[in-house]
Amino acid sequence: MARHDSRVGYGLPTLLAVGLHVLVVVMSVITLPSREPEATSSSVVQATLVSTETTTDQALRAEEARARAAQRQADEEAAAAEADAAAAAERQQAEAEAAQRQAEQQAEREAQQQAREQERREAEAEAQRRAEEAERQAQLRQEQEASAEAERQRQEQQRREAEQQREAEAAERQRQEEEARRQAEQEAEAERQRQAEQEAERQRQAEQEAEAERQRQAEEEARRQAEQEAEAERQRQAEEEARRQAEQEAERQRQEAARAAAEAASDIDSLIAGEQESIANARQAEQAANSFQNLVRNAVEQAWIIPAGSASGLEATLQLDLLPTGELIGARIVSSSGDGAFDRSVIQAVERASPFREMRQLPPAAQSQFRQFNLRFRPGDVR
Repeated sequence: MARHDSRVGYGLPTLLAVGLHVLVVVMSVITLPSREPEATSSSVVQATLVSTETTTDQALRAEEARARAAQRQADEEAAAAEADAAAAAERQQAEAEAAQRQAEQQAEREAQQQAREQERREAEAEAQRRAEEAERQAQLRQEQEASAEAERQRQEQQRREAEQQREAEAAERQRQEEEARRQAEQEAEAERQRQAEQEAERQRQAEQEAEAERQRQAEEEARRQAEQEAEAERQRQAEEEARRQAEQEAERQRQEAARAAAEAASDIDSLIAGEQESIANARQAEQAANSFQNLVRNAVEQAWIIPAGSASGLEATLQLDLLPTGELIGARIVSSSGDGAFDRSVIQAVERASPFREMRQLPPAAQSQFRQFNLRFRPGDVR
């Protein structure tokens, strides 16, 4: 566009200068023939009056002709100078306009650069804010988990204390019942002996029958008491066995959960260590990206607790948003399985497995690739 304007600016003065020269030449051509008859007439006159014209008059006419020629030449040179001046002025104006356009373009580029710089600073500030918010959320989750664990331990302690108190109260009741039974037996025995002595005194004839009856009753009472004691002992042992089995089952479940958690943590640590070594040794960005994606998938699968009763055909796709540091800033379901519990377990698995700090070891191109990506979850894919 600048070159086009420059041609228009120089062309017009040039055409004017050429036109002016042509006009001067045409005027000169037209003027010379008009004066030739005068010269002829003058020559006739001179021929007639040759004796009256002097050399001085001829010199004056020649001087006048030279003056007219010099004037024409001066006019032509003035016209050419004026055309050159106009062309120079046009050229300077074109150069000034080009310089102004360049200055405006430079100013526009600088403004765009400043805008991009401002956007970059704002993006970095936003990323820093999100990272701080993610860290605060993580700390809040840790505090909530610690508080929940403390509350669970307190409730467990209260349950154990209540269980011990119930056992102590049951033992005390059993002891009191046993003591009352023994006292009742002793009193009954004393009463029987007293009655027996009186009866023996009164009825010596019926002593054998009374003795036989007493023995039978004593045996029956002893048998009944033995059966009662055996039943009570059996119930006590059954209750003790049930309580012991419940405690063993609770302890077994707790140890199993602890062992599973320890194995999961150990597997995750081993997996992360292996993937870190793989990333460190990667030669190309694509290899590092594949290694990082495998690391994320394996870490999430290790932390995934599939809800009981989930169908094997369920499938959910989760979108992850990460910072360049590997911090998780967002996780949402983009393709639901149709089972709310299954979808929640997928999100919880990603939250437990994050952050993925190995992302900082990736090349910049691979980092931008994993700032946002999807993971698919199917129970059958978990190894």
